Amino acid sequence: MSLLQSIRLYPKAVGWSVVLSSALIMEGLNVETGKWSVPANWQSALSNGARAGEVVGLVLNGFVSERFGYRKTMLGALVSMTAFIFVLFFAPNIRILVLGEVLCGIPWGMFQTLTTQYASEVSPVQLRPILTTFVNMCWVMGQFIAAGVNRGCVTREDEWAYRIPFAIQWIWPVPIMIGVALAPESPWWHVRRGDREGARKALLRLTSPEKDASFNPDDTIAMIEHTNDMEKEMSAGTRWGDLFRGADRRRTEIVCFTWIAQTICGQNIMGYFAYFMQKAGLPTVHSFNLSLTSLALGLLGTAASWALMQRLGRRTIHLVGSSTLFTLLVIVGACSFSHAKAANWAIGGLLIAFVFVYDLTIGPVTYALISELSSTRLKAKTIVLARALYNVSNIVVNVLTNYQLGEQNWDWGARTAFFWAGTCGCVVAWAWFRLPEPRGRTYGELDVLFERGVGARHFSDVVVDPFVRGARETTRVGAKEQGGVL
Repeated sequence: MSLLQSIRLYPKAVGWSVVLSSALIMEGLNVETGKWSVPANWQSALSNGARAGEVVGLVLNGFVSERFGYRKTMLGALVSMTAFIFVLFFAPNIRILVLGEVLCGIPWGMFQTLTTQYASEVSPVQLRPILTTFVNMCWVMGQFIAAGVNRGCVTREDEWAYRIPFAIQWIWPVPIMIGVALAPESPWWHVRRGDREGARKALLRLTSPEKDASFNPDDTIAMIEHTNDMEKEMSAGTRWGDLFRGADRRRTEIVCFTWIAQTICGQNIMGYFAYFMQKAGLPTVHSFNLSLTSLALGLLGTAASWALMQRLGRRTIHLVGSSTLFTLLVIVGACSFSHAKAANWAIGGLLIAFVFVYDLTIGPVTYALISELSSTRLKAKTIVLARALYNVSNIVVNVLTNYQLGEQNWDWGARTAFFWAGTCGCVVAWAWFRLPEPRGRTYGELDVLFERGVGARHFSDVVVDPFVRGARETTRVGAKEQGGVL
């Protein structure tokens, strides 16, 4: 099935996935603004408080979504989000503001994984990378809107300078709730619950069978059931401990580090674009204008990644992207040895390029990878664990970056880029040896490849027939030289 055929057959799946993913715009809006600034320790408490709340939300999602389904879980999170925004908006002091960030972090954490799980399960193989990476675009859109709101509020002298950005977040929950209430549940969730008829009804609501005479919903349900049964045979369980047993142990490691790679590849330094521009002598308002430009390029980069993933493999995109980011970080660090203002302008330009490359490669492709490389029966728990580790690593990275750039602390300035170039280099090395290529593979084929222990660099060389009963007992022969058969 081609990409255009997939869109014609699954237009409703595209629409429903976009509706759920748009909840991530609210997380991107989570910023503080202008004159109403706070001391560094409270600033860390605000940002890390939200991350801590997200970890709680991630863990809750792992339990709740399996029992009640994605739709009901999403509705509950959106209702909670609407209520918790009141805490932020009416906060009388910084302590209540931190409490509000922690509380809002809980539904944000649920959005982070639930939207990716839903997108990966309701879409066919050809649409899977586009719909899962749309999550990254929503996150960038939220940042873009936040930067625009900040640009409008930065000259205000009253309390509305920080209340308006919080109030903006009330725009999103109600329309998204209406869309989620009308959306169908994932057919995979129904199959895991043993509800074949529910899965069939959900599939029909996700597709337009009249657009493709060859489409048979019963065949698709049979494939889902076969994959589910095969995973039960391979890993016999869906408990947390099963994440670290057999072939799933390798899958857990890959998914977790793929997400952690986002935080240690130097991503955090992107947020300090305005800082370097102000160092170059640019007025604060104009610094925000250039920040909007960089985020606009980020949106273009994410959109361009959809075309890129139709031509190149996920592994290739990740490797090329991380290698390019490593190079940019080294150049940024080298510019720090010059004390001319022009060097800061050069650093600003390089950071804009960094944003574009990140949102073209590692940023979006991570969402495709984590949704494809986890087993369907353990997907919720695998993604929850990976995102929780991502948030923990983000807290560490935030604290480190504050110390590295703080003039009252280490004051490394742009030399900070050398540190993150080192960690980014580790990401490149890990991806070369450990990151497999899932492009064009069904979940059943990926199950067989992992079960047989095929090396990361040989995933694309092996021919797999997951419907042959004895496939998992065959040996891998000549996969590198002539394309082995499993």
